[in-house]
Amino acid sequence: MGKRKVGALDKLDADLASLQFKVRSDPKSYQDEFDRQYTAYLATKEVFLDSPATATRDVSQDFHDKIDFIAHVAECFKTETKDFPDDLKTILTEHHAVLDADVREKLVGSLVLLRRKELISSEYLLTTLFPILVSTPSKSLRALLYQKIVSDLRNANSRHTNHPLNRTIQNVLSIIITSDRSSSKGIWAVRLTREMWRRQIWTDAKPVEVMKEACLSDNAKVIVGGTRFFLGGDKEREEMEDDSSDEETIDLKKMQHQQGINKKTKKKAKQYKAAVDKVKRQERKKNAPHPLNFSALHLLHDPQGFAEQLFQKHLANTKAKLTLENKLLVLQLVTRLVGLHKLTVMSLYSWFIKFLTPKQSSVTSFLASLAQATHNLVPPDAIEPLIMKIANEFVSEAAAAEVAAAGLNAIREICARQPLAMTETLLQDLVQYRKSKDKGVMMAAKGLLSLYREVGAELLKKRDRGKEAVMGLRSGDLAQRKFGEQEAGGIEGLELLEKWKEEERKKKRVAMGLPEEVGSDEEPGAAGEEEDDGFKSEDWDVESVDSSDSGGWIAVSSDEEGDDKPPPAKRQRKASSEAPQLVDATADAAAAEAGSAQAELQRMSKLATTTILTPADLVKLQELRLQASVDKTMGGNKSKHAQQLAARHADDPLTAEQIELPAKLRKTTKEERLAMAKEGKPNREEHKSTQAIRKSKKEAEGKSTSNKEKARKKNFLMTIGKAKQKQKRSLVQTKKVLQAHISRSKKGGRTGNF
Repeated sequence: MGKRKVGALDKLDADLASLQFKVRSDPKSYQDEFDRQYTAYLATKEVFLDSPATATRDVSQDFHDKIDFIAHVAECFKTETKDFPDDLKTILTEHHAVLDADVREKLVGSLVLLRRKELISSEYLLTTLFPILVSTPSKSLRALLYQKIVSDLRNANSRHTNHPLNRTIQNVLSIIITSDRSSSKGIWAVRLTREMWRRQIWTDAKPVEVMKEACLSDNAKVIVGGTRFFLGGDKEREEMEDDSSDEETIDLKKMQHQQGINKKTKKKAKQYKAAVDKVKRQERKKNAPHPLNFSALHLLHDPQGFAEQLFQKHLANTKAKLTLENKLLVLQLVTRLVGLHKLTVMSLYSWFIKFLTPKQSSVTSFLASLAQATHNLVPPDAIEPLIMKIANEFVSEAAAAEVAAAGLNAIREICARQPLAMTETLLQDLVQYRKSKDKGVMMAAKGLLSLYREVGAELLKKRDRGKEAVMGLRSGDLAQRKFGEQEAGGIEGLELLEKWKEEERKKKRVAMGLPEEVGSDEEPGAAGEEEDDGFKSEDWDVESVDSSDSGGWIAVSSDEEGDDKPPPAKRQRKASSEAPQLVDATADAAAAEAGSAQAELQRMSKLATTTILTPADLVKLQELRLQASVDKTMGGNKSKHAQQLAARHADDPLTAEQIELPAKLRKTTKEERLAMAKEGKPNREEHKSTQAIRKSKKEAEGKSTSNKEKARKKNFLMTIGKAKQKQKRSLVQTKKVLQAHISRSKKGGRTGNF
């Protein structure tokens, strides 16, 4: 009996499938047949809804088939099926918990099919599926609904950004999170928002605000999901973009050639057409302008308020029930916001005090977070107790080498961001650890020493300052910044272009037979000199100002311009003849003012203030920037190392592994070095040099060796004759051999490679 029922159901499925094809091919001819099937659907629906939880298999299968048939032909009978989507929505919303799995899946699939046929809108579909997603207990249904929601959002934004739909869904997600902050339903809002951000479908500030509300939730899972979004969402987006850019290129000529020589079929023609469309899409994507994808941390509306709320709710609150691992995640986000936006959360630094001890679990994460929360606008008084606590707890003769290295490295990272927090006595004590026998401690102390040679050399003893720091202190170029002082902005690398132009000018003067610098006896403007007024900063001295016959500038105030009264400078000179002591004081003040003015003139770039950069200058500037970056990478340029160190983690966070790095620099054993050398090279049986590997590879391939290598293996008695002959050479023969060697070297060996 069971076999006959199954066979009858299969026959019914086949009949409905053939009827679907016929109805879609000629709807008017099958109007009566459709009406009959739709009436049967309504009757079956009534029977099914009487007891959806206990419906028999026959009734469920019949209802399943009727829904499938009407969903496929609904576009042909829009008037008759106008209530069909509402029926499906009602059944799915009210009975999704008790429905049969096949019927439930068919209801979801039919709604998606109606959306593809544009019989319902995306808002209708998503507002139907999402409430079920956050409330159903079925794991399989949640996976299906999540997949359909993501797919529909992606399709809706494929051609252009669907802003009304995105705003509607984002508002729904925000309401789900804020309506009940202790509920775990918000995790689906977090997952969906993070997926849309990763696929670059949502890139504005609204999804960032949704995740901001998730971070302020009371549910641990929602908090961790929102925090991980801010800490790693941008990296996921970049990785996905890199993966999509590495798609395989299609060889159209090869496919066209194969299509011409092989048997022509509709399938191959369709594949070729699809390949052409794909290549065109790739070309359009390649030529399209790159979108400006801002980081989620930069799109926050109020980072100061967000950081304070996070700290007060999850960290400073003693009633918060987060685990230590989750608290560290929240701490990383708070300190990342503080360091990136240069925020001021003063209570954060005093909160750190109780965690800065070697016995604290995950103490290196706390140290990294503290360094990440430090910037040049934090008062040094707030950081100084923390540095002293780290020095007392971590850096001592009794502490283990790994502990001391981590403490010194943490102090270095903090001081790289706020050098004013270090005291002279403590610094001179810490740099003495560069004489430690442990390599990690030694390298960490040397790193602290090299940092303060650039940012605070006056705190070091004279013997520790180094040559460059001493010369910089004498010339005044190396001066410690005051609290809150900011470097003046400008065009990056402009000093490189100015230096290059100066060198080119000197080369032109030398080529014309003139000295490199313009002499005092030369006329201004000679040999194409750019200086028109002949003014030189070195000629600006006190005597030239005070002399009565000088043609220098005379200071005139704005209210005295145009008057017939004698200038005040002459009255001062007259008074100076009567009071010699006043002349000396005035001369000293003028000399000091002239020195500061000269330093200011030297600091300012002439290119930035007097010249308009041409396109050729911009091209050369880009070239000089590239060369400077290459030199810095190769170790040739070490200028501004402290600023680069402080800005190293402006876009990337500081991790605990970077704090622990000096502790890993201890002396390794031979077995550990061999293990590191073998790592990533599984095909090697034993560790060999590069030449030994090449030699064994040649022998395995049956290739011969060079004459030089063969000569090494010859018996000594076979080569003694050539050695004796070399000793018996005359001076003429020796000269010929050496000349031949030189000529061969110039032309690139015997084969003449040059």
